Amino acid sequence: MTESPSNPTLDQLLARCALADRAAFAALYAATSAKLFAVVLRILKNQELAEDALQDVYIKIWHSAADHHAGKGAVMTWMTSIARYRAIDMLRRARSGIKVSTGDVDTVDAQQSPGGGPAELAMQQADNSRLSACLDELDPPRRACLVLAYCDGYTHDELSVKLGSPVGTIKSWIRRGLQALKACLGGEDD
Repeated sequence: MTESPSNPTLDQLLARCALADRAAFAALYAATSAKLFAVVLRILKNQELAEDALQDVYIKIWHSAADHHAGKGAVMTWMTSIARYRAIDMLRRARSGIKVSTGDVDTVDAQQSPGGGPAELAMQQADNSRLSACLDELDPPRRACLVLAYCDGYTHDELSVKLGSPVGTIKSWIRRGLQALKACLGGEDD
């Protein structure tokens, strides 16, 4: 967003939200909701849960708008972290058996686009098979880090505790695992 009186920045919108400006909140929502929805949907893998999470995220943003300080980071980064942590919290509750919603967190089918023809489904299956084969080529720690981080929403600190390795090692495993996946999938010449 470029700064002008008719097109305020996210910083300006958030500052106005801190003053309970509902119009600024509506503008902030319009400018950011698609990205935040993508974040929670990627983690939760369920449309209904992602919608619930997004609502919770914006309630938190509305109530915490005054807590954000521009010097500590970009508004979008702050909002994305709120979204990510809310989605991870919902995922943890679902894992521990606490009822979060009627949807099934593990169901990926919920976000598949309707009307995918047989050719599109075949391509998706081929891509999934290639990814699965490439993941199988990784050593167990790298594979575990990637799956837990990208599919289950674990943070580096959580992975460190879960796998009993230092955070620096976890970061290296993830970075090297991603590099190996990229090479395996044929993306090394980007």
